[in-house]
Amino acid sequence: MTQDMLTLDFDKIIERLQTHAVSPLARKKLADTAPIMNEGLCKARMEETTAALHVMKNAGSPPLAEMEEAEKSLTEAAQGGMLLPEQLSGVARFCVTVRRMRRYLQSAEMFSAGIASWQTELPDLRALEEEIDGCIREDAILDDASPTLRNLRRQRERAEQEIREKLNQVLLHQKQKLTDSYITQRNGAYVLPVQKRFQSAFPGRVVDASAKGNTVFMEPTVVQALRQTLEGLLMEIDTEERRILWTLSDRVAGEEQALRASIRVMTDLDALFARAKLSAEMDARPVAITGERRIRLVQARHPLLNPTACVPLDLEMALPDTGIAVTGPNTGGKTVCLKTVGLLTLMAQSGLHIPCGEGTVIGMMDHVLCDIGDSQSISQNLSTFSGHMTNVIRVLQSCSRDSLVLLDELGSGTDPLEGSGLAAAILEELVRRGCFFLVTTHDPQIKQWAEQTQGVVSARMAFDRESLMPLYRLELGMSGESCAIEIARRLGMDEGLLDRARQVAEHGPAVKAETGRHRPMRVPASRLARQEVKKEGSFERFAMGDSVQLLPEKKTAIVYRGADDDGNVIIQLQGEKITVRHNRLKLLVPAAELYPPDYDFSIVFDTVANRKAAHTIARRYDADAVVVLKEGKTEEWRG
Repeated sequence: MTQDMLTLDFDKIIERLQTHAVSPLARKKLADTAPIMNEGLCKARMEETTAALHVMKNAGSPPLAEMEEAEKSLTEAAQGGMLLPEQLSGVARFCVTVRRMRRYLQSAEMFSAGIASWQTELPDLRALEEEIDGCIREDAILDDASPTLRNLRRQRERAEQEIREKLNQVLLHQKQKLTDSYITQRNGAYVLPVQKRFQSAFPGRVVDASAKGNTVFMEPTVVQALRQTLEGLLMEIDTEERRILWTLSDRVAGEEQALRASIRVMTDLDALFARAKLSAEMDARPVAITGERRIRLVQARHPLLNPTACVPLDLEMALPDTGIAVTGPNTGGKTVCLKTVGLLTLMAQSGLHIPCGEGTVIGMMDHVLCDIGDSQSISQNLSTFSGHMTNVIRVLQSCSRDSLVLLDELGSGTDPLEGSGLAAAILEELVRRGCFFLVTTHDPQIKQWAEQTQGVVSARMAFDRESLMPLYRLELGMSGESCAIEIARRLGMDEGLLDRARQVAEHGPAVKAETGRHRPMRVPASRLARQEVKKEGSFERFAMGDSVQLLPEKKTAIVYRGADDDGNVIIQLQGEKITVRHNRLKLLVPAAELYPPDYDFSIVFDTVANRKAAHTIARRYDADAVVVLKEGKTEEWRG
């Protein structure tokens, strides 16, 4: 998680999101939640969250369970280990959860076909569930697990009963030699408590003695043979129980692929429904995601503030305007405004619903960068200014045209004149790059600069002059000798910006910037992958060598021949050429990014023998060489 995400409290949102996951595996997956750079994937994630919330409201909460122990047991079984009864019971319970989830997804079909389609990825584990339940119950092996075990346990019960009967007879006839009238077990043998002075007169062997030595625990001679028989039975029972556990463990190992697929799908579903549960908790809603450079917030609330006390925010940023300069009183909500815009952008681009009103639109950003300090700080000294400048320099080094930049109290913490100069130079650079930015300030020169600069909108946080209290409402279109430059140079600020800062500090923001003296700073390329708008009736053609994913199996393949007019594409999958429809393929990496322009694709699609045969035909006539081509199937050179 980046420094900017932490500053905007995105980590706290993720922590709340994780609390809604049932399994540790899903919580671990959710910990990696981050803004999505691909427009199509981002929209799909938002729609998926919306569908899950709709299903949950109509079909109830999904049957999810912890899967960590089941995964550990599966790994142990796959490595050749013997699972204990409680481990096998855990695997059986997981199979039950999978069966219930399949049924839940089937019932969800009337509410969302997309969510219901997950059931096709969940294997049927009923056979394994029934096999384990037939042998294990409540973490113990059942008598009916095998006929042999049932017979041996009955023999054990008869042997134990016979021993107790013999001991009761001894109790009756040797009562005067005993310290008490009870039967107990010591060191695996049934014994009677005999007085120490009668030890030699009592028929039997000493097994143990009391702490004081006044009592010895003796096994009567009449049960010694029965005890040996019982020990033999116990060994046979243990052997048979182990055989049953080994058999079931091998059965679990045999279903490793199906079980791992189930764990993966259940983890994904757990994470998906966690996003839906967070939406319900925050009273959030889905928003429109667009690749256009636009942000429109309607009645938006900061998700970490008390919703009853939080004043909703209305804000719109759209071209040709790219920046907003916000002024207003201290504690007026300027910093909360910045954090709300940044945090909601991160959440929406991560596929999460946000607390807002209908009509909210979030434009995708390749970075959300910020320098937001503590608005409650009383003293601002040199070290504070250095920290701000370090942050701003980092922002400028990462900011592209598609970035969102949030700067709080830009230029503060130093001499006002030079601070104003630096702030104006930085903002002019952001205007030049064309990125979206919001800046808060108390500086009158920056207010003037915003009013005079094309593409920048002035805004203020409303203030009640009668009560002298802030209203926390954003109103657009209204504005309610130092070492700063040298420190900025020492920290690595661009020389051109430093020269411009001096100009503004000496002559005011109206002075025209000098051009040609310094090379403009490098602007990083955008990381966004915008969704291509396809014409009606058109489809992806693909090209030879494109790396694609075959759906719904999600297997990686290589395109052998692009789509024909009917939309059929020939791909090579695991060494075999097959024909599939274009809409079952998802482009992963274009061939142009994988191979040089003159690459010989026969290396990919033909065997060594095939290439040799082709080379022979090309070099000379060979009457015995025959090339057989089968469209959509394995191609072979036969010579």
